[in-house]
Amino acid sequence: MYSVNQLKKLANQKIQNIRSYLRKIRLRLCIDPKKVNHLKPTINCKKRWYGSSYGGFFVNPDLLNEDSIVYSFGIGKDISFDRKIISKHKCQVFGFDPTPKSIEYIRSLSKEPLFSFYDFGISTQTGIEKFFLPKNEKAVSGSLTLSKFVSEEKLIKVEMKSFDDISKKLGHQHIDVVKMDIEGAEYEVLETLISTKVTIHQLLVEFHDRFYPGEIKSKRITELLNKNGFEIFGASLNYEEISFINTKI
Repeated sequence: MYSVNQLKKLANQKIQNIRSYLRKIRLRLCIDPKKVNHLKPTINCKKRWYGSSYGGFFVNPDLLNEDSIVYSFGIGKDISFDRKIISKHKCQVFGFDPTPKSIEYIRSLSKEPLFSFYDFGISTQTGIEKFFLPKNEKAVSGSLTLSKFVSEEKLIKVEMKSFDDISKKLGHQHIDVVKMDIEGAEYEVLETLISTKVTIHQLLVEFHDRFYPGEIKSKRITELLNKNGFEIFGASLNYEEISFINTKI
């Protein structure tokens, strides 16, 4: 039996999921096809949507098993993606997020043996960095980059690590899935992933081109990923959540 608070949380999650799905539909109807041509799938393979409409991505489930390693950068207050991975494949998921509300949220949950959480984020380098919190008090996610959604006045300092330092710390030379929702900092971080010696099989990224009006930042980085063997196999309705597969593995 669910408690009253649990039922309220489930209802709120369903409402958020519906709102997110409707938002994706509205954005899809307004999209200029020329601006998302580079985000359309270029390779055909099996794919399944894992997680909520708000926090999910397409995944190729055939490439995962109980020995797989999944890195999940940017947790927010939605671990539906991570829970789906664990439920379906019984594998280890490592979550990362330096956002205060996210850390508080994870601490409020019952512990999941296959989910390990770290209260630092990913950046191009390891160290303490400026982190901008959202202007909207109800919002959760902060960012390393300034945009109209975060406040320069709401600045905190957080611990960040490079991808190579994170994988070295955890002892991984191969990552089956890297999921990245890091609020506009993904472009620079992805460039460092291209040069890493750690192999990555599936790369799932939420692009935040909407943070940069008049600029399509995802175009250049997608071209770089393509040149390094990463092809798109899945895209969400509004072309924000993009799933790549490494064809060189």
